[in-house]
Amino acid sequence: MNILNLFSAMPGAVAQGLIWGITAIGIYITFRILDIADLTVDGSLCTGGAVCIMMMLSGHNVVVAMLVATVAGMVTGLATGFFHTFMGIPAILAGILSQLGLYSINLKIMGKANQAINVDKYDLLVSLRYIKGVPFYKNSIFVVAIGIVLLVLLLYWFFGTELGCALRATGCNGNMSRAQGINTNTSKVLGLMISNGLVGLAGALLAQYQGFADINMGRGAIVIGLAAVIIGEAATSRIFHNFGFKLIGVAIGSIMYYIVLQVVIWLGVDTDLLKLLSALVVAIFLAMPYWRRKYFAKPAVKKGGKDNA
Repeated sequence: MNILNLFSAMPGAVAQGLIWGITAIGIYITFRILDIADLTVDGSLCTGGAVCIMMMLSGHNVVVAMLVATVAGMVTGLATGFFHTFMGIPAILAGILSQLGLYSINLKIMGKANQAINVDKYDLLVSLRYIKGVPFYKNSIFVVAIGIVLLVLLLYWFFGTELGCALRATGCNGNMSRAQGINTNTSKVLGLMISNGLVGLAGALLAQYQGFADINMGRGAIVIGLAAVIIGEAATSRIFHNFGFKLIGVAIGSIMYYIVLQVVIWLGVDTDLLKLLSALVVAIFLAMPYWRRKYFAKPAVKKGGKDNA
């Protein structure tokens, strides 16, 4: 095993981790803020990639293609929100239904199982070829990192507004929010739309980066996103307390996840087992708070000593 091969692969792992970091931020909004496990992302990631690639192949500008991909992602979140709020379907089942339906929709968007795009013929924003040997302002790592900073600033501003606070309150305590006059159904739909819009944007970037959109590109996205969220929280929770910095921490968790995967591949582990490894990592990190409370928490000491009555 040549360690130089590992270091040469690290820039690509960082770039891919940053792109998936946008997905992780979207998942953070539903998982941590709304307290919803949204499985739509496995389909909306592919939707974003498919829409972006097809828009560019039809002659549209990359920025326009990415905006439309983001809107397409928001529409998938709207569908899940409709299933959950208007039809009364539990959130997790609503996400599964949307994910299932998006498989057919994504096939129709692309016309076949995958669509490739050539970096030499189209002006892509990010690409695997833009990792080395390009000006810094065109480097995929720099471009996506700046994009994440701008997204975090926008989200930080939004969640400080009255509407954003209503959304946060809905996830914290739905009953109390309704008692304060907040339409919790609207908040849930809006949160799902924002989350899947970010996932659609990440799908557009990922499709450009790898040079193609594939019908299975979103499979396991929820696991990867949750891994990034959990790892990011575990690594930065004692450092980052501000909401905006927590979102940055999630993106850092995504980078750490992909660096670990790169090390695992370098060690010669069968790549067919990577999804299993991801699931185990998420399970362990999700179990840690429970283990900490159950096995490591100190028993409460009663104050006041013996009863003198």
